[in-house]
Amino acid sequence: MKSRTAATLAVALAALLAPLLTAPPAVAAARTALADPLVSQGKPATSSSVEAAGFEPGKAVDGSASTRWASVEGHDPEWIRVDLGTTHAISRVRLNWEAAYAKSYRVQTSPDGSTWSDVYTTGAGDGGVDDLTLTGNGRYVRVYGTQRGTPYGYSLWEFEVYGAPAGGGDTTPPSVPGNLAVTGTTSGSVGLSWSPSTDDVGVTGYVVYRGGTQVATASGTTHTDTGLQPSTSYTYTVKARDAAGNLSAASAAVTATTQPSAGGVGVPFGSHAIPYAAGMLRPSGGQSTLDAKVVDYYQRWKSAFLRQNCGNGWYQVISPDADHPYVAEAQGYGMVIVATMAGADPDAKKIFDGMVKWMLDHPSSINPDLLAAEQDTSCRSVNGGDGATDGDMDVAYGLLLADRQWGSSGTYNYKQLAVRHINAIKKDEVNPSTNLLKLGDWTSSGDQYYYLSRSSDWMVDHFRAFRKATGDAAWDTIRSKHQNLISTLQANHAPATGLLPDFVVNTNTTPKPAPGQVLEDPNDGRYWWNACRTPWRIGDDAVTSGDSASLAAARKLNSWIRSKTGGDPNKIAIGYQLDGTQISSGSEAAFFAPFAVAAMTDSGSQAWLDALWNKMLATPIDTSSYYSASIQLQVMITVTGNHWVP
Repeated sequence: MKSRTAATLAVALAALLAPLLTAPPAVAAARTALADPLVSQGKPATSSSVEAAGFEPGKAVDGSASTRWASVEGHDPEWIRVDLGTTHAISRVRLNWEAAYAKSYRVQTSPDGSTWSDVYTTGAGDGGVDDLTLTGNGRYVRVYGTQRGTPYGYSLWEFEVYGAPAGGGDTTPPSVPGNLAVTGTTSGSVGLSWSPSTDDVGVTGYVVYRGGTQVATASGTTHTDTGLQPSTSYTYTVKARDAAGNLSAASAAVTATTQPSAGGVGVPFGSHAIPYAAGMLRPSGGQSTLDAKVVDYYQRWKSAFLRQNCGNGWYQVISPDADHPYVAEAQGYGMVIVATMAGADPDAKKIFDGMVKWMLDHPSSINPDLLAAEQDTSCRSVNGGDGATDGDMDVAYGLLLADRQWGSSGTYNYKQLAVRHINAIKKDEVNPSTNLLKLGDWTSSGDQYYYLSRSSDWMVDHFRAFRKATGDAAWDTIRSKHQNLISTLQANHAPATGLLPDFVVNTNTTPKPAPGQVLEDPNDGRYWWNACRTPWRIGDDAVTSGDSASLAAARKLNSWIRSKTGGDPNKIAIGYQLDGTQISSGSEAAFFAPFAVAAMTDSGSQAWLDALWNKMLATPIDTSSYYSASIQLQVMITVTGNHWVP
């Protein structure tokens, strides 16, 4: 972590000479800066622009390192400012940049929000954390970016201002708001009320937080939070603010669950209730026509692969092209697909519950909160009965989708099952020393597979959903580790293509593509039957979150394959070496379909996306391959705007 404290050298020297000398003014100022409290958290923030919903300026002053402000992409200048409420003596500003950082920027103060004075200027910003010791006075503090450090925009995880009210004013916060309660819910709103706070000067208002993020201010003791999703739980706290801008501690938290939508489904297929990041493409044509094509393919997929074999109320997805008739990967795909198609399929909940029963009745022999990876024709777990990470990731994600769709008060508590599954993944399918996914719960310290990971398991949007569902910040670390590894592999091993290998070895030292067969095939270190899914998996996060790392990775893949094929999807081969050399000829949905999600991220790829979409529509469903058909269906769901993160 970088620090740019101007008085670093002076502080160190003063510490050495303290017994002999009086500390110089610079040292005293630095010590004051370190002692001054954080005065910006929870204060009103505004900005010159916002990239998309979810990246509002308040996210940079909410005290959470997992939320951020982001400006529109590709534009200078851009700014973000915070209103401290009253004039403050500013001693320190700490900026925690996301990957989209400022190369040149100023920190400015203002008494009125109109007239600005520079208190810090740099033209050599390099991202990370800028911890600045400075001197200034003002009610408003602004970061004014004049030159971006990346092609994207400006983005801050946290914008922290430290100081004290000027003239030694009021520093006593109000009392904590009491008796926070839920007064009512609808499918899209939650009503709140609380008891008034007291203050030695006077309470001027209240700040309402949802999940730790500021969502509103209120002058009275009630608020209705709107724009929410049906059948979803939200947690709230409230703080009081006084005339000097002091904030109280947070109230006790309350949790409310919104009511189901009128149709009984939280996010019906085709509702497009949860928008993608700004600028994402979709295939040309009317939205209802696009959605109808997905529903048609889904019905054919159900007919080909969905079964009720062996009784017991089970539903399962058969896998004729796998080593066993039932595999966890197929069940995970099925649970995600069926939960997403709720609203278009009236039987979705019945089918999903049959899949849940299958999962519960086939626990892993190592961690019973995970799913056994393989079953035989008699529906009995075989080959050790242990778990596989890819299937477990989708099972947990599918359960979170189900909780959002139908709530968790029916036959199965989907949310509880999801959290158990997520915690089990963290315990037995994440390597604790690298924070990278293992192949399954069956590999342990000391064996040859312990530092091996499969690129197609790196489902970044799933990590985000797991973090939200559990509140466990470890998932932020896990997500970042995988995103950093994707970037490193693309830069060091596929700089011209962005292609990822099926398997990565040496994850504890210097990760690199497998040097040959390490688990499945001599092509384990190439873009083959596992890694073919990565443009879809990376792209799913890029289009839903707008994350700059996922966007960069997806765009690199898209740029290469579009150029490689001359814009003709029929020229997408079956497998590539990481330098782009073709491995096998032919055409397979598992290889061409995922590139459509990557194409969505590039504003210049509309014709290319349309060509890929038309290729998918023209390809008959292969009833002998659950793998290709299930991948294409999930790609079709994403490119039509129907994928969402619970």
